[in-house]
Amino acid sequence: MGTHIGGDMKTTLDIADPLLDQARKIAARDGETLRSLVEQGLRKVVAERSAKGKPFKLRDGSFKGNGLRPEVAHLSMHEIILMSYEDRGG
Repeated sequence: MGTHIGGDMKTTLDIADPLLDQARKIAARDGETLRSLVEQGLRKVVAERSAKGKPFKLRDGSFKGNGLRPEVAHLSMHEIILMSYEDRGG
């Protein structure tokens, strides 16, 4: 397929019947063409994915274990932090 600059390009898409039916109803309700609705959807997806690049995924920083030791399980995070600095001049 050659390079296409500007204008309109025809293509054929296989779209699930229920989705196509919904799209046609929405287009008719809103006084738009099906083509316009499809182009709006494509523009939205392309813009979202282009802006984000690769979606952010937080690395799993958890580790195996049984949680906090019983003697500190009842303490607040602040109290645990203070304990960690005991005998260190903090």
